[in-house]
Amino acid sequence: MPTEVQKYKDQLEGRVMLVKKAKVIPLEAIVRGYITGSAWSEYQKSGTVHGIRVPEGMEESDKFESPLVTPSTKAEQGEHDENISPEQAAKLIGEDVYKQVSSIAVQLYSAAAAYALTRGLILADTKFEFGLVSEDASSPSSEKLILIDEALTPDSSRYWPAEGYAPGGPQPSFDKQFLRDWLKRQGFKKGLESGLDGHGWVMSEDVVKGTRERYVEARDKLM
Repeated sequence: MPTEVQKYKDQLEGRVMLVKKAKVIPLEAIVRGYITGSAWSEYQKSGTVHGIRVPEGMEESDKFESPLVTPSTKAEQGEHDENISPEQAAKLIGEDVYKQVSSIAVQLYSAAAAYALTRGLILADTKFEFGLVSEDASSPSSEKLILIDEALTPDSSRYWPAEGYAPGGPQPSFDKQFLRDWLKRQGFKKGLESGLDGHGWVMSEDVVKGTRERYVEARDKLM
């Protein structure tokens, strides 16, 4: 820590992080171990996931033979992320950087999924974001890839209970699918982010409580 804050060590230790400003890579690296959500919707229409051809005859919530990296654009605030193919992602951020991103994302997912299983949870999919930092601002070649933003939370991941897992339909979840399902029942769809009357979407206390309970349960199981 900088010298000027070291004298506050007793107050700050365990409560702060020393960070560096990163150049954000405009890509979300979504790693999918199971076919569900938007991946399942695309597969039903075209037999692909983010343009990737996957085996025929899969059922909803089936496990992939190996994890898939399915990128999406990282849109500006207020805009929509867009699912893209790995080829499009490589063009967007450069082939070398994309290879690093996809390789590290799969390693992170695989380690996290293995750990989650020891806690009775299936990590169906999750998303990672990356940035570049440089120790020497005058030397772009010294840039290193780092993980940024939240990782492996119920808000950025899809967790299912391992007990009772059965492909062939949706699975109980500890993530924001509960909230998504509520929004759909209310008539939410793309283009209606401001609500049916332009005044947003007001959640009932039951929906707030139910969403929170699922997040807390996932956290407690993973600890």
